[in-house]
Amino acid sequence: MEIIKVILASLLSVAALFVITKLMGHKQVAQLDFFDYVCGITIGSIGAELATELESPEQPLIALAIYGLASMGLNSIANRCPKARKFINGTPTILMSDGKLYRKNLHKAKLDLSEFLLLCRESGYFDLDEIQTAVFENNGKLSILPKAANRPATPNDLKIMPKASHIGVEVIMDGRIMGENLSRMNLDESWLLQRLKSEGYKDPKEIFLGIFRPEEDRLSLYKNVNT
Repeated sequence: MEIIKVILASLLSVAALFVITKLMGHKQVAQLDFFDYVCGITIGSIGAELATELESPEQPLIALAIYGLASMGLNSIANRCPKARKFINGTPTILMSDGKLYRKNLHKAKLDLSEFLLLCRESGYFDLDEIQTAVFENNGKLSILPKAANRPATPNDLKIMPKASHIGVEVIMDGRIMGENLSRMNLDESWLLQRLKSEGYKDPKEIFLGIFRPEEDRLSLYKNVNT
């Protein structure tokens, strides 16, 4: 009987965490600001407590709901009110610009010079002379604008006009034909089987991944090495 209670409590915890994180949105698994980070850790801790709380599971469940609603409420306020957004999420801080380091801003960002240099190296900049501006974002990331002479060359710099790139559509995944994707492009399985035959394949199961780019009429096939 005790084991059944543990199983039910664990399932309740999983379900509650799933619903709350879905309601809070993908921001929980993307770049988090400070409050979302702390709130996410707390919600996870309460969820673990809920999985083992057999006597009064409603208490951690209520706490989960409160933290979830608080996070969603603050995010809603931040989205609607720019002034509140600055207070809740913080603002980017310029740490370096035009060869000058800003001591007060480093202090504000709770960074010392060693940590700043580490963030620069992680971004691929070992020489500060290559940096035009460094901005410490409110999610803890360092954004760097390189000097014009150090930034990568672009097609505009080289006076060339490359062809536009387009996102490919998966037509075969794990050996299975994606009929819905084919229909969206006004194609069918017969067309795909004919293309596979022209490429030397007899069965879609030989293909691990197939991507079609209609603008280029190009079918990229990645063979399943287990066949």
